[in-house]
Amino acid sequence: MPGFADSFWSSGDYAGGLGVLFGKLQQGVAENQQILTIARMRAEAEDVYGMRLGEIGPATDRITGGFGRDDGASVRKAYDGVRTEMEEAAKNHRKIAQSIRDLVVSPFSRWCDAHEARIQNSQDELQGRIKIHDKQAEAVKKLRSHYFTKCRLVEDIEEENKLAFQDPETSPKPKIPEIKVQDREEEEDEPLEIGDDIYQPEQVKKILTHILQTIKLGETKVPILGTYINTTAGSDIVEYFQKYMGATSVSHAERLGQDLITHGFLRLIGNVGSVFANSSKMFYQWKPKAFQWSGVPEKKQALGRTFSLASNGADTLESPIAGTVSDYLAGWNPLNTAHPNETPGDRLRREAAEADERYKAGIRKLDLYRCQLEEAIVEHLRYLERCELDRLKAMKTIILDFSGTISNVIPSLQSTVDKMMLYQETVQPVGDLRYLLENYRTGGFAPKVTVYENYYNSADEQTFGVDLEARARADRKRVPAIITTILTFLDHRYPDLEGDEARRSVWLVDVPLPQTHRVRDALNTGKPFNVETLEPFEIPIIASVLKLYLLELPDSLVSSHVYEIMKTIYSTPASESSDTARISVLQNTLSQLRLANIATLDALMTHFTRLIELTSADETYIAALATALAPCILRPRVETSMTMEEKYSYRLIRDLFAHKVAIFSELKRASSLSHTISVDTRPRAVSSDESNRKANMEARARAIIAAGGGSRSRNPSPAPSPGRGHRRDRSSGGPETRFPIQTSPTSTTDHARAHRSSANMAARMSLEVPGDAAIPTSEPPHGSVALQNITNGSGESQPQTSATYIPGMDDGMMGGEIGVEKRNSLGRSGAAGGGRFAGRRPVGLARMSQGETGKRDSVGSLGEVHNNEGVGEKFGVTLTDRAMDN
Repeated sequence: MPGFADSFWSSGDYAGGLGVLFGKLQQGVAENQQILTIARMRAEAEDVYGMRLGEIGPATDRITGGFGRDDGASVRKAYDGVRTEMEEAAKNHRKIAQSIRDLVVSPFSRWCDAHEARIQNSQDELQGRIKIHDKQAEAVKKLRSHYFTKCRLVEDIEEENKLAFQDPETSPKPKIPEIKVQDREEEEDEPLEIGDDIYQPEQVKKILTHILQTIKLGETKVPILGTYINTTAGSDIVEYFQKYMGATSVSHAERLGQDLITHGFLRLIGNVGSVFANSSKMFYQWKPKAFQWSGVPEKKQALGRTFSLASNGADTLESPIAGTVSDYLAGWNPLNTAHPNETPGDRLRREAAEADERYKAGIRKLDLYRCQLEEAIVEHLRYLERCELDRLKAMKTIILDFSGTISNVIPSLQSTVDKMMLYQETVQPVGDLRYLLENYRTGGFAPKVTVYENYYNSADEQTFGVDLEARARADRKRVPAIITTILTFLDHRYPDLEGDEARRSVWLVDVPLPQTHRVRDALNTGKPFNVETLEPFEIPIIASVLKLYLLELPDSLVSSHVYEIMKTIYSTPASESSDTARISVLQNTLSQLRLANIATLDALMTHFTRLIELTSADETYIAALATALAPCILRPRVETSMTMEEKYSYRLIRDLFAHKVAIFSELKRASSLSHTISVDTRPRAVSSDESNRKANMEARARAIIAAGGGSRSRNPSPAPSPGRGHRRDRSSGGPETRFPIQTSPTSTTDHARAHRSSANMAARMSLEVPGDAAIPTSEPPHGSVALQNITNGSGESQPQTSATYIPGMDDGMMGGEIGVEKRNSLGRSGAAGGGRFAGRRPVGLARMSQGETGKRDSVGSLGEVHNNEGVGEKFGVTLTDRAMDN
């Protein structure tokens, strides 16, 4: 019987199934109150009844002149007895009321309050988690839309750049102006002329250092312009030159100061021009260059709130206000961006990359919330199932206690109590729980993964929840790498388990969802992984991860589109009476699936049938395994109350277990035919010359008429369909496109394939898993000529038994030899020995359908005939005609 954890999931969202469950649980809370009301009012009724019975005696005593005057009368004794029974009845009823309050009302009311609180707490917590998940899902939608918009803008600007910025070939290339900045070190190496002497840079540095350490540096306020720092009066500078630099006169000192202004160490403030004068009213500011040369720290002024710029040319840049403003503007970023100099194209590409990262992060966060939500839902559903079962058991106990309080006090009510006991015996807690599940369940566990959708259709970010064919195409495999790796891991670990029972139970263990999600998170990278990655985890957890992967596929492995067809197959009475007809319809239905789905289904069924065979599993285990795998293999498009009761998925898996060889061998043959038909879409190989095709066809027609005696009793064979390919290319793909799962050894029935041509072996698609029993072909009728094989130069046809068989490697298609095949036409009998075309060698079919013995065999469009010397020579369209049986 399924539990709450497998029954209250909805396909659209998580709130649907939980809403139904909590509705039923709140109904149970109301039922508790009803039972409690019955017990409380019964206690009140018994109490009132007892009180009224107790009032009967005193009421009779108030009547004077009655039985009190007749002490010895027999009627008095009868009266006393009746009165005493009335008083005892009153006591008994009051005792019943008190027992009901003590044993039923008080404890059950406390339990009901606690039960209601448990239900409400679970509902509030799950609703909160669902809100968080839904909010993140909406955020992911917005991030996805933003990411796609940015990608489209990048494409638009790239297209505009291609069309708008293509220079003509004859247009001259514009010259990029170059700004040469003189090396500062070269400037410093040049000697400087100060006054009448030449000083080396090192001498100048020492002089500046001594000046700045000796002379007085102050601040000077200039109207409008503001306050200048690091200033010195002209008279102070002249005094220093006379005292320390040997200036002989004021004019000599002024020449020294003028040279300092010329070399950029000093500048005049508050006046126009750059003249140095010996004046206490004229102030000069030491420029940053002087501090840089001297190494003395420069005093800087903090940035003010208002700015006034001077207008005296180059000096403006050196003013305290303008210099601070220039420093401020140099680091000013009006757009407040970390990339102020990037082009529009670079900005859009950067924004697209950032939007992609935010989208990926949102997807990962949403996936984390979803996993946490599912874990919480599973945990709460199991907890609520125990709570509901406890409630039903409590109801049973309360009814028992309620009836017991009455039966223990008043034996005269035993018949009523017996009926109440009968009622309580009819309460079946397990049955009521099953009734709730059967009538109100909304669906099994069906996780819905939000897949990261890359703008460029890349499938390398996620493994779980990605479409099966897209995942296989990204892995460059016919079967997704995660499935083949897990099955290979299990095949290697089965021998390590003790006993067949442990091996069989791997697929039936109920693994906690958090442990499965932990392994899922390790594997959900979108990249292939090896078997060693799975070694740290237990085998049942790995099997549970594979089942979770199949459940999280966007569509079930056997597509939900064929669910109604499966329903029709198993609902038809003919399917129950004839296995052959049902298997044939199943083959046709499964052939509609994509090759990746068929290949994956074949790999899984091969694994399970081999497990069943090697462990000698009984019918009970096979039924349990099929039930566990049913939702993983086939699910309806929409889960309803009807589909939850249907067993078509289970019956499909049982048929796949029982008739795997018959079903998949036909699917492989059908896939080979479709592959042969579809080869026209591939690049054509080098074909033979068919310039004489028309003449050969006319000769063939004449030969048929001549061999048949000039008349025919049936219509001629239809010409090949124009859409039919006349050749067989090598099957594309290497070993990576084959099944990596080693299947069971080739059975002895493979010898029946010796009658099939090696070209048929070349026509096998990736779906064929060696080891399946081949379908035997019928023997040719008496008198007919057996079909021969086109060996393409090989002496014999060896059956392929490897699970990694690569079509076209050793099947006679190398070196330009191409085996071409057609469908079998109507059969012909052998021609007379002296017939017109008796000298031609017969050429066999490239393929022969099963069960078509007696039909005419058409020849290959291209083949190879071996002459007597054993050297194969190529030819065009060669026809072999023989006389008909009649």
